This record gives sequence, C-alpha cells and structure tokens, in this order.
Amino acid sequence: MKKKVLISVYDKNGIVDFAKELINFDYELISTGGTYKLLRDNNIEVRSVEELTSFPEVLGGRVKTLHPVIFSGILSEKDNPLHIKEMEKHGLFPIDLVVVNLYPFEETVAKENVTAKEAIEQIDIGGVTLIRAAAKNFKYVDVLVSIEQYGEYINILNKYKEGVPEEFSRQLAYNAFSYITNYDVAIQEYFKRINSGNEFSKTDDSALPDWLKLSSAKILRYGENPHQEAVLFKEDFDEIFEVLHGKELSYNNLLDIDAAYSIINEFEDDEPACAIIKHGNPSGIALAENLTEAYIRAFETDTASPFGGIIIFNQRLDIKTAEEVDKIFTEIILAPGFEKDALGLLTKKKNRRLVEFKTFLKDKSELKKIVGGYLYQDKNNKVADAEKINIVTKRKPTEEQMKDLIFANKVVKHTKSNAVVFIKNLRTLAIGAGQPSRIDSTKFAAAKAKQFNLDLKDSVVASDAFFPFPDGLIEIAKAGGCCVIQPGGSIRDDDVIKTADEHNIAMVFTGIRHFRH
Repeated sequence: MKKKVLISVYDKNGIVDFAKELINFDYELISTGGTYKLLRDNNIEVRSVEELTSFPEVLGGRVKTLHPVIFSGILSEKDNPLHIKEMEKHGLFPIDLVVVNLYPFEETVAKENVTAKEAIEQIDIGGVTLIRAAAKNFKYVDVLVSIEQYGEYINILNKYKEGVPEEFSRQLAYNAFSYITNYDVAIQEYFKRINSGNEFSKTDDSALPDWLKLSSAKILRYGENPHQEAVLFKEDFDEIFEVLHGKELSYNNLLDIDAAYSIINEFEDDEPACAIIKHGNPSGIALAENLTEAYIRAFETDTASPFGGIIIFNQRLDIKTAEEVDKIFTEIILAPGFEKDALGLLTKKKNRRLVEFKTFLKDKSELKKIVGGYLYQDKNNKVADAEKINIVTKRKPTEEQMKDLIFANKVVKHTKSNAVVFIKNLRTLAIGAGQPSRIDSTKFAAAKAKQFNLDLKDSVVASDAFFPFPDGLIEIAKAGGCCVIQPGGSIRDDDVIKTADEHNIAMVFTGIRHFRH
C-alpha cells in the first residue's frame, strides 16, 4: 500500500517541489483548498480531502479537515490489532506524513489598524489540530511544519530506506509542539493586549518584580548547540526589535544581537557609526562622515571575521551602504531603519536576517544563571568622562587623541576580557579579546593588524583593566601604541606610569574597570 501524506499549508513556498519529491518515494498526496489547487495546477496527482470524507469544506473554510476519516488516519497505531480491525471495518486508511503550516496570526496582528475580526480569522484551528495529532502519534506519523524541514526530510528518506528512524520522528514532534506553543503564545498575548484595562481583565502581573515581568516565552529551535533546548523569555523585546526579513532568530543570533545593540547604544548621538560583531566580540568599529565610510573603516579592521557575522548601524541604512554590505554574507544586519531601496536589495538573500531596532535603550540590570543560583547585577552603563579623566604621565594626549581614547574606552567596554584595543582616527585598528593575559591580548591584536596590513604606529590603546605589571605596557609600546587609557588602581601604578614616561607614552586613568566575562 502506498504511504499517504496530508498537505495543508498557508505558506506554499517550496511545496510543489517537495510534493514532487514525495511522489518519487511513492507517496499518495491528499490536500485541501488552495494547496490542492496549486498542486493540481502544477500537474501533480493529488486527492482532495472532500473526495475522501465525502463532506465539503463548510463555514467559509473554517471546517476542512476536522473529520474522523482524516483523524483516524493520523491517530491510528499501525501495530495495534484493535486499531487495524476498526480501520478495516470502517474503510479507513492510515496517514504517514502530515505537512502543515498555520495562518499568519502574528504577522496579521502586527499590522496597523488590524480589526479584531481580521485577527480572529487568522486563528488556525484545523491546522493546529492536525499538527498536534500527528506529533502525539510520532511513532507512526511524521509531521513537518516548516519549509526548512523539507530538504532534511528528503535526505532522511534517501538515507534510511527501511523507514524514518523513530528518534528523528520524535524530534519532529518536539519541533511541532514548539511551533504550536509559540503560535498559541502569540494568540494569548493578543488577547491579553486587547483585554488590558477592562473590568474583567485578570492578566495583571504588577505583584511581580520588574525583571520577572516576562510577557511571553518563545521556544527556540535549539540553544547554543543543537543538542541544547532553549527558550527566549520576552520582556519588551518586540517593542525594541522587528525582524523584517529572514529566518527565525536562533539562540546564538540573539546573543550576538544583544552584544551588537549594546555596542551601538554607546554611539546613539555620535556621527555615523558601524560595528561588526562575531561571536559576541567586535571585529571592527568605526565612526565616519557617512555610514558607507563607517562600514568600510570597520570592515578593514579584520576583513575575514565579518563573514557570517553581524553588522549594526546607528542610523537608517541607505542604498549606497547596503550595496557595500551586500558584497559579503552576514547573518544579520541591524539598523534603526532601512531605506526602501536598501531593503529591496538586502532581502534578495533569503538566509540573511534584517532586523530593525525601534529605539536606543540601555538596560539597567542583567541576570545570569549559574550552578546553584542566579547572579543579578546593575548593567555596566558607565563611560569615561573626558572632563574627569586623570592624565598621569608627562606626555599629554592631544585633543584628537583624547577623542580616540574616549572612543577606545567605549569599544573595550564591549570586548571580552582580557581586552586590549588599538584605535586611530575613531576606528579600530586591532582588537585583542578573551586571552589569558593582557600581554597575550596585545600580541594577538598586533598579529591581526599585521595580517590585515594595518599600521599601529602612534595609535591609542584601551585596556579593560589595570596593568598589574609594566610588561603589558611595554608590549603595547612595541606594537606602536602612543597613548593608553586604563582604569588604574594597581598597587604597581607608579611602576607602570614610570614605564610609560620612559617610552614617551601618554596615559590616562578613568577609575572605571570594564571586565566582561
């Protein structure tokens, strides 16, 4: 007997090609409404649900698949004698694969001036029920809810001729339940919003501390690695960020977005700025007269790392800058807006995510889970003030060098410890991050500068923490640094200052340490 697949999708991208692939594996296709018509229009043999149930779609399409013929096929256990007997008695048949995606509820309610009637019509009933039934019966039925799964499923069919492994089917079930959970949370949040303030509303969470007022939980595909489960607990995330294009944000994407957004907040009121992030660290940051120049200067710091990284701007992205950015592949581009032509160009690459942030906002606190508890602290929102900086050496920074020192201090604040950054003319030249010692970070930064043909002579340097010994400063002098900004506070500050004077280095103390672990 041929295997049977039920296909009922709102998003029909890729479904024609996928259906053809399934036919090659001897699947018989069953479909509904618009999906059925699309398959027939493409000369694909498919049977309608109406034909099998002998019952038409009713209530304007609200009821299509909710019928015992369909759900018996999905929920039957193929090795259960009682189920087999009943299926034969009533002329029923098993369904082996369910391919469903849902009405675009979230997209609908995100539109301006959407009416309650419009929103409610996008609450999927049959689709959710099909997914839930198939996921429950994963031992016998596979369920796909995303176009991204089509290719993977065909690969599995090719690889496992004897049948899809149960472990894979179980993972599909997990993905399916995650999908409908997120869908239901979106609906819940919509009703919470429209009910807010009425006399019957019972959604007040004012008794909770501010940091626990999490408006929704979004289950992610996986965490830092594919074997880790993950959830995004949203507070005001959707009020800050809007994904304009691309796939769902992953756990690692969200971490990088957080790092990028935190950096660009330092330059909210500055001239055009660009920061490029890779694995949570900046690979290049620059200010310039326009966004294009800022991007080029940031990119030149390290022309290898930006591939697959994240780029963020402090101003609306224009077409000229978009054309430069489009020359390489990046995971995410963030900006407080996109010109129409820039958006049109950048959306041509489907695997790129475009994210608009609607405001500049500095969080006041952060929470981290550790073994046995939680760490809670104020967010590091302090920056060096040029008026309060203490010049401790004989040599004094020039006015331009002082601007670079303040810029460097902002960059090092967002670079993982131990951190040393080399700056000149409001752009990064080299970044040393996350090394066991400050000397290692300096050597690493110098090596990167050499790799990309950047001259560190007469550059200014920021260190996230004080120098415990003069050797770190000597290494900076060897690399070409002429001015240093650091917090100070070492018991050997006098030795470090003396060494700076011996090497004709200007050095300033801020009194503010910027550890970042």
